[in-house]
Amino acid sequence: MITPARAAAPEPVVFRIGEVAKLTGLTTRTLRYWEELGLVRPSFHGSSGDRRYTAADMTRVTRIRDLQKLLGFSLAEVRVVLDTEEVDVLDRVKSEFRSGDPSPLRQRELLDEAIGANNQLLSRLDDTLSHIEAFRAERVASAARLRARLDALDAPVPSPVDDGPPGHPEKSHAEKVRTR
Repeated sequence: MITPARAAAPEPVVFRIGEVAKLTGLTTRTLRYWEELGLVRPSFHGSSGDRRYTAADMTRVTRIRDLQKLLGFSLAEVRVVLDTEEVDVLDRVKSEFRSGDPSPLRQRELLDEAIGANNQLLSRLDDTLSHIEAFRAERVASAARLRARLDALDAPVPSPVDDGPPGHPEKSHAEKVRTR
């Protein structure tokens, strides 16, 4: 009896640092800096020491970029978000889903866990957004006050020599003195 050949697990897709930079719109220098800060790490290094990133690494790089560009987070704030338990849970659940064929019961448990973690993360983001909205409202009010002050400076100042109401053909004080 011939046993069927076992299908080899597919090799994970890996990217070199230049490819990651190009695909994410970042520079290799930025990626190296983020690595120095501990925000991202290549999954492994090639035989010549070059950095190799997996799809999961790319997801993390994209997440960092989006937190900075979309939400204006500093790298310290990005670290706080990435270090939250919720992100770790979501990454772990995703990894477990992809790594094998969990039973339907385990899938349900993983999905429940992911929903809870995602809801917690959404709550944190909502708090952050409300702070951003409050700060923006302050800036809008400040801009309105500054614009009003500028407009007040640009407003015409009535002449102190004018003796009559505007448009009234009355002689000025100097004209009255000359005609006497």
